[in-house]
Amino acid sequence: MEGNAVVYYEPLLLLGGAVIAAPLFKRLGLGTILGYLAAGVAIGPAARLISGGEELLHVAELGIVFLLFIIGLELNPSRLWAMRRDIFGMGLAQVLATGVALAAAVWLALGFSLAAAVIIGFGLALSSTAFAVQTMEAQGALNRRFGQTAFSILLFQDMAIAPLLALVPLLSPGGEGAEAISGARFLLALASVAALVVAGRYLINPLFRLIATTGAREAMLAAALLVVLGSASLMQMAGLSMALGAFIAGVLLADSAFRHELEADIEPFRGILLGLFFMAVGLSLKVDVIIANWLVVLLAVPALMAVKGILIYGLCRISGCNHNDAVRIAALLPQGGEFGFVLFTAASSALILSPATASLLTAVVTLSMAATPLSVRLGEMLLQTETEEEIDEDFQGAEADVLMIGFSRFGQIASQILLAGGKDVTIIDHSAIRVRAVEKFGFRIYFGDGRRKEVLEAAGIRRARVVAVCTNARSVTDAIVDMIRSEFPHVKLYVRSYDRAHTLALMARGVEYEVRETFESALLFGRKSLEALDVEEDLARAIQEDVRRRDEERLAIQAVEGFAAGQDRMHVRPVTPEPLIKPSREARRLDRTTETSES
Repeated sequence: MEGNAVVYYEPLLLLGGAVIAAPLFKRLGLGTILGYLAAGVAIGPAARLISGGEELLHVAELGIVFLLFIIGLELNPSRLWAMRRDIFGMGLAQVLATGVALAAAVWLALGFSLAAAVIIGFGLALSSTAFAVQTMEAQGALNRRFGQTAFSILLFQDMAIAPLLALVPLLSPGGEGAEAISGARFLLALASVAALVVAGRYLINPLFRLIATTGAREAMLAAALLVVLGSASLMQMAGLSMALGAFIAGVLLADSAFRHELEADIEPFRGILLGLFFMAVGLSLKVDVIIANWLVVLLAVPALMAVKGILIYGLCRISGCNHNDAVRIAALLPQGGEFGFVLFTAASSALILSPATASLLTAVVTLSMAATPLSVRLGEMLLQTETEEEIDEDFQGAEADVLMIGFSRFGQIASQILLAGGKDVTIIDHSAIRVRAVEKFGFRIYFGDGRRKEVLEAAGIRRARVVAVCTNARSVTDAIVDMIRSEFPHVKLYVRSYDRAHTLALMARGVEYEVRETFESALLFGRKSLEALDVEEDLARAIQEDVRRRDEERLAIQAVEGFAAGQDRMHVRPVTPEPLIKPSREARRLDRTTETSES
């Protein structure tokens, strides 16, 4: 028992620190990221309750891996291709300009060797994907123009870590034969990317279809983790970034019918591990190095952020960004990045940097990360107040006007009307067979369970103008409606009703519109039958509308007085249609008695 307490001691401290610090800093307006950092510093360097933050950091970096996978799910290949100018234009320009400027400053002003200056300059040129993307997510900025530009720069930085790591053996004092090693790694990297692309196109989707048909929920979750961690590990073995591998896997699955289900499965792991990553950064902060070199750190952190911010602002302006967008991007990306830790550690092992220098650089990067919320605040102060800036927000292609849950016969017909009216429709259905059968016809349909809050969020419910619940079973429909009314009260709900009692129950729940699944078709069927029996078309149509009106009146009465009310609204002359509810046995017996006496 005592051994178990020791095993859980550190996780409990981390969880407790996260639970206390994140909400507190969020309430203070400083953001959860700074809260996680502060919790890590308090538990580690300050109180010395946990040591070995570097080891924890290696595990916590999986949070970045999951984050990049989820981002990749939002970017299908065509959309990624549309961003190529920012990725290979702005991204390349930022890494080269910032790396060269910082390397020159370190070489000329601080007297480092050229090899060390190159590693330091380009290592500090990389920004923190975790901090920047988390901040943009909190701001809802990932789909805005400046957010996409900032993300493009970060994506190129993630790709740049591979050639930078390949430089380390070349610049090492004992780097003979490094060209052959680097060449082999380059070929291995190309082969790994090709293998991942082939697997994404021809293996992963069939795997998910197979698992979905079995209904094994836990197997679906295991498959999602296998895809993310497997693709990340493949890229790591090839000498590339794990995050880059996860991102490629996400992009390859962006058009998959299982996209929203995957996002919902991975999201909890992403949130927990990202929080752990920020805490690990705080834990690994070397307070003794900072204290011993406090003046250097005090000057280096703001100097680094100022140089990067100014260069990024200038590059953004040259590329055509307006002032506000350029300021926002510069305020998001001035910090050092988590891949700098990897590069400085490799350079220290290769004898390019001394261990003390590597520790000092790690401290500078960590403190620059911690200062990111402050730089974002400063950037907000430098924005120009122009109303036309509000136009930049554009969610086209990311979400849809209508989120339809359930795609059986009813939903298929309703969706065609919506699409013919020029409205975007995102459909989720929990039948893998149905998804596979209809996705080839061009519908935007995804596999997912509409009763799960995280699936609906991943499918874009927060931005949908209408949610159409077209599921078959009444119990499933009720569960979806109750959950949406509880978690997303702003949503307009249009619901397929099973019968009259279900209609009244839905009206009591406050849905905006409901319709019984057979009501309209039965009205049309009855009218056409009258016409076949030589009733004039106008009279048949008038009878149909009279039945509809009486039914609506009775529904209004029943909603107030109960199901048995409104009997006088049931029948209409000159013909008497079948009752709109199933008659009782006594009523059927009375009708037969009346017919016998009349004859």
